[in-house]
Amino acid sequence: MLKVAVTGGIGSGKSTVSRQFAALGAVVVDSDALARQVVQPGTPGLAAIVDIFGRRVLASDGSLDRAALASIVFADPDARVALEQITHPLVRSQFDAAVATCPADSVVVNDIPLLRTLEVAARYAVVVGVGAPVGVRVRRLIQRGLTEDDARARIAAQMLDEQRKELADCWLDNSGTEAELKTAAAAVWRQIDEMHSNMRAGRPAPFSPGASARWVGGREAAVRRVIARIAFAIGDGVAHLSVLPAACGEDGPISVEIKVGVVSRVQEWIGPLRDSGWVKDSRLAPVTFTNADAARPVSLRFVP
Repeated sequence: MLKVAVTGGIGSGKSTVSRQFAALGAVVVDSDALARQVVQPGTPGLAAIVDIFGRRVLASDGSLDRAALASIVFADPDARVALEQITHPLVRSQFDAAVATCPADSVVVNDIPLLRTLEVAARYAVVVGVGAPVGVRVRRLIQRGLTEDDARARIAAQMLDEQRKELADCWLDNSGTEAELKTAAAAVWRQIDEMHSNMRAGRPAPFSPGASARWVGGREAAVRRVIARIAFAIGDGVAHLSVLPAACGEDGPISVEIKVGVVSRVQEWIGPLRDSGWVKDSRLAPVTFTNADAARPVSLRFVP
């Protein structure tokens, strides 16, 4: 199974990209829909929200008054954090339950608006970010019925696109038309589909010498993403980790040397590393894993 996150701010076009991926074969789990489910009447999520914010966030029928809650959390960062501490673990649990029902060879896409940390991003083998200039997003939100002030407040309460690029492996600029975004999304899907095929076959992706890698946010950001995925995949199995000098420049492959106490333990990590996008490369010694994505060449070399 290949897990992909699609993330972007309100009005960015994230949902359009997820729908395009679904049309091309992905199983899409909508975290916004899950977030609504976990605060339905009678749920622990709604009860926890009422405990913190009071009955002023309830509609007359006992359901969550989303507009009332939004007016509070978009004006108060501490209130927004408190809300997220309630809903995020519940949504993550629901996502895991949904994934458990998917076929093992699926590409599962999490349409997730609030992906803010490397630790969360590392749960996915690929993170696709979608962005657009603020003015473009404001116009889209006004067309949906929001006032300009409300639209700008909601955008201001979210991450900047530059911050999202720190977490994204692929970036889609949606400053143009919907048709242009769908075309760009289809190109990213072909890359994801090829990566998925390589993972299933246990086949390292080819990378032509001299070709440029696509490091969204720059090489340093890409290295941080790699290290976070290693930590997620193998946890405390690393004694020491070092990123080797960039032999082919800033756009060249990333090579990481990982010292482990017992090299034979690497066998235990084949599955978790594959889920994070790396497959064992029998062509190389010592024990080496290579990324299954040709656009992002990364090698992990395990040494005692």
